[in-house]
Amino acid sequence: MARRIVVIGAGPGGYQAALRAAQLGGRVQLVEAAGVGGTCLHWGCIPTKTLLASANALETVGRLEELGLRLEGRVVADWPAMLARKDRVVELQTQALEKLFEANGVELVRGRARLAGPSRVEVALAQGGSLSLQCERVILATGSRPADPPGLTRDGERFLNSDDMFALAAIPASLAVVGGGVVGCEFASLMSALGSQVTIIEALDRLLPLPSLDQDCSRILQREFKKRKIKALTGMVVGGWQARDGRVELELGPSPLVDHGKRPPKPQTLTADKVLLAVGRGLNTSGLGLAAAGVERDERGAVKVDAGLRTTADGVYAVGDILGAARPMLAHLAGAEGVAAAANALGGGETVPYDVVPAAAFTSPEVAWVGLSPSQAAQRDLEAVSKTFAFRALGKSQALGELAGQCKLICEPTTLKLLGAHIIGPHAADLIHECALGLSLGATAADLADTIHAHPTLGEAIRETAEACLGLGLHSMPER
Repeated sequence: MARRIVVIGAGPGGYQAALRAAQLGGRVQLVEAAGVGGTCLHWGCIPTKTLLASANALETVGRLEELGLRLEGRVVADWPAMLARKDRVVELQTQALEKLFEANGVELVRGRARLAGPSRVEVALAQGGSLSLQCERVILATGSRPADPPGLTRDGERFLNSDDMFALAAIPASLAVVGGGVVGCEFASLMSALGSQVTIIEALDRLLPLPSLDQDCSRILQREFKKRKIKALTGMVVGGWQARDGRVELELGPSPLVDHGKRPPKPQTLTADKVLLAVGRGLNTSGLGLAAAGVERDERGAVKVDAGLRTTADGVYAVGDILGAARPMLAHLAGAEGVAAAANALGGGETVPYDVVPAAAFTSPEVAWVGLSPSQAAQRDLEAVSKTFAFRALGKSQALGELAGQCKLICEPTTLKLLGAHIIGPHAADLIHECALGLSLGATAADLADTIHAHPTLGEAIRETAEACLGLGLHSMPER
């Protein structure tokens, strides 16, 4: 008899777990309280990239003369039309997922679930009433939600979270973004392209202040943001605020998280029409009955799992954001964990390669990275060398008129085995996968350099950087 599996949460981790479990012969019920596809499909990855496609097209229109074209008329952003297109894309993706569930025999149960025993899940159904699901394995994939920073609270009017940005009636004339991470920088790129005056307030000393990302990418991104008139106030925090004439006046001061030396930045005020709070995510673990079921959490509330994604409760697995910020909170990582957990719930022995997880920020220009950064290599006492290649030296970049950015490869000094890759520039999020594959296969710079790349393409930047690691860069100026 097929093993019965209940998956709680239909975001990227949950729906992929459900589909894989069904493919492997499980009888699967997938419980979802909101929309299938989760945050990624409804309030994150897909909506933002749909809107960014419109914003990028608008920026291209602004470069038509540079590209040898003349527009006789005026192109403006139609925010309601952009949101309507976003809704159509989300609906199409939602329908496609539901058809996949049906085709694979996954039963979709709409409601809110909780663990009610070693082999039972209780569901408060969306249409009313309740349902008791008997099962042999449970996979928790309930995801996360936007979190408020200390001292500031989302109200949906002045102070917004990332979900609220899709409910704006109009593009604000000015926007303050509290948090210079991936979400904050992506929305800064979007709203600036649509005409909003954007200021980012980041408590740490750089944009995208992630240990896994090379600091050069942050420096170049801040430089390009400045060209787009996006102001970045790094090493600053919000100390207070007040409403003034329908706007918000923020009181800013030096961040205690940064060593400012003898010249800390002076306090200042910043006035904006709207404030986006983009400082992190809260875990959706309440109301699941975790403690009663024996599912332990760490001091930060993250669900504890072993290498096979098993929790401390027999037969219960967990994937995605509820595992906490110790792992990257990424949709594609949640999906990989979901696939592994499904296999393990049906007797497999899979693990997730956490050392090779590509990440991307869909800013302007894009940023993408995988593997170790130079600082991480140093923390692990690994000797490492790095070389870079600028996109402006590529014929394809010149043809596109997209010159900003570079590719950097991190390698072991003797074998030149690839340790990490960091790309900022056009289509960086697509280019990073060649490096991810290289890391997975234990490739060296020579392996990348010896791989013939089509010309003219942006992918040549990776080969050129690999050749530079070998001291044989054909299109790099010789080192002196």
